[in-house]
Amino acid sequence: MEKTWKPTTAGILSIIAGAVGAIMGVVVILLGGAIAAGLSLIPEIPKTFALVAVPVIGAIGIPITILGVVAIAGGVCALQRRKWGLALAGSICSLICFLYLGIPSVIFVVLGKGEFE
Repeated sequence: MEKTWKPTTAGILSIIAGAVGAIMGVVVILLGGAIAAGLSLIPEIPKTFALVAVPVIGAIGIPITILGVVAIAGGVCALQRRKWGLALAGSICSLICFLYLGIPSVIFVVLGKGEFE
């Protein structure tokens, strides 16, 4: 089977988008918790706000981080041309993490399906 540039490009795009998503997720978790804790120090804001805000912000940041990690794993599989299903799942996760890199990543993984083992 002839190797083309499509799975390689898809893997690189997916890894970059996954790294952006994972970093964004960690930043949301860390900064969101810090902001909620800081807001609880203001006397006009009830203390229960921090108790509610921190889990809600974590509930947003944790899935973003997980999607980023899956996108990175799928990008590695695309670079190795193994496990087409995981490469496609990683491309779809990269689509959610970073739209402009995820769209071509999904397209290139689908077009390069014949090159995977």
